[in-house]
Amino acid sequence: MKVLLLSRYGHLGASSRVRSYQYLPYLKAQGIDVKVLPILNNDYVKSVYFGRNKPVFSILGAYLRRLWYIFNSHQFDLVWVEKEIFPWVPAIAEAVLSNFKVPYVADYDDAIFHRYDMNHLHTVRFFLGRKIDKVMKNASIVIVGNEYLADRSRQAGVRRIEYLPTVVDLEKYSGYQSTCHSNLITIGWIGTPVTQGYLQKIAHSLSVVCQRDWARVVLIGANNPQFQNVPVVIRSWSEETEVAGIQDFDIGIMPIPDDPWERGKCGYKLIQYMACGKPVVASPVGANTEIVKHGVNGFLAGSPREWLEALTILRDNPSLRRKMGVAGRKMVEKEYCIQVTAPRLVSIFNFAV
Repeated sequence: MKVLLLSRYGHLGASSRVRSYQYLPYLKAQGIDVKVLPILNNDYVKSVYFGRNKPVFSILGAYLRRLWYIFNSHQFDLVWVEKEIFPWVPAIAEAVLSNFKVPYVADYDDAIFHRYDMNHLHTVRFFLGRKIDKVMKNASIVIVGNEYLADRSRQAGVRRIEYLPTVVDLEKYSGYQSTCHSNLITIGWIGTPVTQGYLQKIAHSLSVVCQRDWARVVLIGANNPQFQNVPVVIRSWSEETEVAGIQDFDIGIMPIPDDPWERGKCGYKLIQYMACGKPVVASPVGANTEIVKHGVNGFLAGSPREWLEALTILRDNPSLRRKMGVAGRKMVEKEYCIQVTAPRLVSIFNFAV
């Protein structure tokens, strides 16, 4: 089988890396030849994270290359679309594939449709508000990472919806630790400068938990967030060191607001924490409520008071941290790893063609 992968980002883009790129070795072993064609390269990702000028000419070049492949898509048995073919452009390319009788699967790990239907510009809402619904409806199969995205797919009239969570590769997380052995408890978070603002939601809770040097906060991938009375260590992110960095945590956290965009998130960092045997605390939003079994592998915390209670309990109870960490790791091994989902992805592709 020959597949054209129209990924969103280069390898630095987390969504593309975990939703498609990590599957490529397995797909190749199954005789599936994948041509990768990202629309936004690593320079674009760096520009978003670090406030640099966007590489306009390279983006334009990527649009043109992708356009050429669309009109030559008959060379492939299947097109694998991450979110949409051309951002900020009507769903014309997807309609072309349908007219060419080239099947495509559309994959979603966030609520990209809200970028258009909730845009502050009326013009964008008018011309693109239902774009992603059209992309979904024309697809042979829509792959979603959580129930919120599945609901939108059903509203769009999708014929076949497949649930495929965002997962980790157990081979990379094989040497997990159920707890750290240190007098200073580490509360950890991994993300990007774009999402570090979510941490402000629990800043006061962190300051109380960390008082008297009882705990510290380690942030991987953040860019100098402003906290008061919180001992913070900032570590740069790299694919090579992220697992070791998470293994140094005692508790993994994921605070997010209960807003439409966040309801579409797939809770990947929670999976990473649990794959490393760490208990978690997360906001009860979207996929978090499916991943976190309250009181079993972590806690769901909605208010600042609930965050403070959950973090304090875990800070003061190493045996509970260890027990929850083991439970989380077992769930990852059962449901949230490519060793489970990769064969399902192959089945999806075979059905689509």
